[in-house]
Amino acid sequence: MRAFRIAYDGSPFHGFQRQPDVSTVADALLSALRELDVPFEGDTPPGYAAAGRTDAGVSALAQTVAFEAPEWLSPAAFNSALPADIRAWAHADTPNDFHATHDAVERGYTYSLYAPAVDRARAEEGADLLAGKHDFHNLTPDETGTVRDLSITVDRDGPFLELTFRAGGFARQLVRRLVTLLASFARGNSDRDRIERVLGPGSLPGPEGVAPAPPEPLVLTDVVYPDLSFRIDGDAIESARDVFGQRHEQLRSRARVARSIRDGIAETEYRPDQ
Repeated sequence: MRAFRIAYDGSPFHGFQRQPDVSTVADALLSALRELDVPFEGDTPPGYAAAGRTDAGVSALAQTVAFEAPEWLSPAAFNSALPADIRAWAHADTPNDFHATHDAVERGYTYSLYAPAVDRARAEEGADLLAGKHDFHNLTPDETGTVRDLSITVDRDGPFLELTFRAGGFARQLVRRLVTLLASFARGNSDRDRIERVLGPGSLPGPEGVAPAPPEPLVLTDVVYPDLSFRIDGDAIESARDVFGQRHEQLRSRARVARSIRDGIAETEYRPDQ
């Protein structure tokens, strides 16, 4: 068995988990393995499992997939059949009974919240209220697995608040709904009572529900396996840096175009007779 660290830009994909008729990260991974003639047992290689199922639009730095891999399958070899949006960059040999989902003891997600005017101390106050062991049943569509022991850290990076959430696992949409709730509190649009109601035993009526924040700023940044030692592949890491460096430059250019249009419209004088 071998585990691979996988980074990907989630924006072109309809999430990680395979779905009919849409493009997913798992589809791309399995298609690459078929192209490389890695042995399959049914629809996947023997022992295949992934650390988590990221939603559509969510990206990853440390998604982890494991399966029975031939000795020659390095991250660089894996990348030779993968689309540029997905890069393997490290690997670890694992015990034969290793399971990428169940053997992870902690997962970390980071959300880049654009909040130039938000006070960090206020955001940290909200994070303290949400951290700890709670039943987050009002923040996920899941009906089971809603009790989690959560830690949250808040860092300022220019106009962004970097919100990092860590727990043994996360129910569906939990992180994104936590972001919505925390952002509302940090901006002064809600108070401590609101958070206490959300964390309380009662179900919230529809109008009081918490919607998930947009997925694109969310990244799966860490998956912890205490007994594994991942080895970085030099060629693969350089490829990943090049690919995501180019993507960063493209997005900066697109942001500049959007800003120039915004500024141009703002400077345009409106006349009712036009």
